[in-house]
Amino acid sequence: MSYLNFKSKYDKFPMKKIYNHHAFHGYDEIKQELQSKITENCILVFDYYPGVNEDEAMNLVTSLNPNRVIETINIFKDGQTITEQLKYYLTDDRTFGKMYFGDFIDFIDEAKLEETKQSILNNQGLTIVCGVGASLVTEGDIYVYFDMARWEIQLRYRKGMPNYKANNENEEILKKNKRGYFIEWRIADKHKERNFNKFDYVVDTNKANDPKMISGDTFRYSLDELSKTPFRTVPYFDPGIWGGQWMKEVCNLDKNEINYAWSFDGVPEENSILFDYDDVVFELPAMDLVLYKPKQLLGEQVYARFGAEYPIRFDFLDTIEGQNLSLQVHPLTEYIRKNYGMAYTQDESYYILDATEDACVYLGLKEGINPDEMIDDLREAQKGNIIFDAEKYINKFPAKKHDHFLIPAGTCHCSGAGAMVLEISATPYIFTYKLWDWGRVGLDGKPRPINVEHGKNVIQWNRTTGWVKENLVNATYPVTEEGNNCEIEHTGLHELEFIETRRYTIKDTSYHKTNGTVNQLNLIDGIEAIVESPTNAFEPFVVHYAETFIIPASIEEYTIRPYGESKNKEIKVIKAYVRNPKC
Repeated sequence: MSYLNFKSKYDKFPMKKIYNHHAFHGYDEIKQELQSKITENCILVFDYYPGVNEDEAMNLVTSLNPNRVIETINIFKDGQTITEQLKYYLTDDRTFGKMYFGDFIDFIDEAKLEETKQSILNNQGLTIVCGVGASLVTEGDIYVYFDMARWEIQLRYRKGMPNYKANNENEEILKKNKRGYFIEWRIADKHKERNFNKFDYVVDTNKANDPKMISGDTFRYSLDELSKTPFRTVPYFDPGIWGGQWMKEVCNLDKNEINYAWSFDGVPEENSILFDYDDVVFELPAMDLVLYKPKQLLGEQVYARFGAEYPIRFDFLDTIEGQNLSLQVHPLTEYIRKNYGMAYTQDESYYILDATEDACVYLGLKEGINPDEMIDDLREAQKGNIIFDAEKYINKFPAKKHDHFLIPAGTCHCSGAGAMVLEISATPYIFTYKLWDWGRVGLDGKPRPINVEHGKNVIQWNRTTGWVKENLVNATYPVTEEGNNCEIEHTGLHELEFIETRRYTIKDTSYHKTNGTVNQLNLIDGIEAIVESPTNAFEPFVVHYAETFIIPASIEEYTIRPYGESKNKEIKVIKAYVRNPKC
């Protein structure tokens, strides 16, 4: 199956239908619903995720004719003070900050907060408290939370939106994203998580001037339902300097774009989830599910190890008719913990979904190289004095469809041109040390960040040709699972990595157990498959070629079989899960 002769049924907007629940669509319906709940001397709280368009939301505020409006932006410290306070965490680096474990209260003028709290004790008429962290003033009589997905926030950064309380409209996107990733989103998620059970309403603000609102009960019910059924997150796609053309064909994307370099599909920390309420489509950050139902989604053992964080990431890297990725390396666990405050690192792998005849992967070091000479050459290349001779130092392996290359942290690597990679890895995706970028600049015309000095501290110089061939290139062997007679192969990951991957070649019904841990899968061959419950615990779930789907730990058992156009034909799926003694 090649992208040249196969049209996928890939669904870019997967959604979960919720029955017997209602969504309010548009500001008029939202206004009418809120007015029906407002009582005498009512306090209405509009609490925003950072990135919500406050001017747009203010139109709703004023339409309700409040006696008084309190905007929380006025109780936060000024932007310059906040930025100075965050200096240690923001760092001077373009890409890497330090994880901030504080809270909104750290950036609020506590005297102003207390004064505001006192001022509403004897409230008269309708008072609306609105803005980021509004519930810190009061939870009020009606609590409405305005939510937003991280990807939409990043798109707004690109259009000039600053970070919250920061005068950085014209700052480069890398630095805006860094401030969001290391600070704002962490704080906002912590604040939101504490209040899930207090929400009276939740508003989807992802589309400008097109809000949708559900009740807090509907919000909680929907997440609970999703934690008990297979589901997909909403993928997003982005061009890049090295991007290819495969995803345009297989994922039905805009043919007018120059390329598509990468996609996140199955990354709850970044992706969204869609709910369908009588044809009103409501979008939430998938992270809401992780935070609200972590044990049901992840399983007790994964939750005990990682907390309310989703540790597995699937994404696409497309270099077919494109270019090499940057030569790179990821930090070791100890290094990422000491330097960035992260609990685990970006171990990963490249599963080859498709490839041209000349596709390749650069992986590991050649035998007998001189580390000091390699670092000196990388430094000179960074200065523009030489072209780095990658093949002098780095192994170059041919890559074909269904190969699996394992990349534990500390291993030099990159996908060469001509490969469509399903990257299966741990979630901390931002921690890539680029060593050499083939002399390119980014799509914005600026040099992309090069991190030779970080890289030299984490490269594992003993991962040379012989070791790499034995341990990291198609380290595949057959395995058996009780009650399953399909072909099952362990394809990775390496023993240094915490993720197990297994490939199933399925001709009939295959049987699977979650063993108490979340399963993440992709249909890597075949047009369609169906996921079913042997006990009818969830509705049958259809997936298509190249789609990633998630099986919550709460689903104890499930089956997968060829379906639709793949009926009576062979399909393949790859499954990833966190290793534990039961598996």
